Amino acid sequence: MKQLVEFSLEDGTKFLVEVDEPETTAVRRVALPCGRFALKAQQSFEEALEKVKPVASSIISKLRSLNTPADEVEVKFGLKLTADAGAIFSSVGGEVSYEITLKWHQNQPQNQPQNQSNSGDDG
Repeated sequence: MKQLVEFSLEDGTKFLVEVDEPETTAVRRVALPCGRFALKAQQSFEEALEKVKPVASSIISKLRSLNTPADEVEVKFGLKLTADAGAIFSSVGGEVSYEITLKWHQNQPQNQPQNQSNSGDDG
């Protein structure tokens, strides 16, 4: 069953997130301006995301230490917000998955102009 959870930003802004019903009763309900009730998140949105930073930093650090570092790195992973645990890595089919895309740009040799013409015409 889905439940609305109220998260707060550090500047005090509040927003709602639809999450699965929490497994614990350690969360409290708050009244919304529309008259409905929502669960109050146990931590701010930023605090919840702090748990993700070490994992993301570790992935990026390891990818930067490749023998030939990529020019572009893209890492995708799913996050799930909960009222009691904050941000957790979500799973697909019982496994947490990451999608990593590495891109290398082909560099031209330093001594060749970029738009060199080999047509043989002098003008």
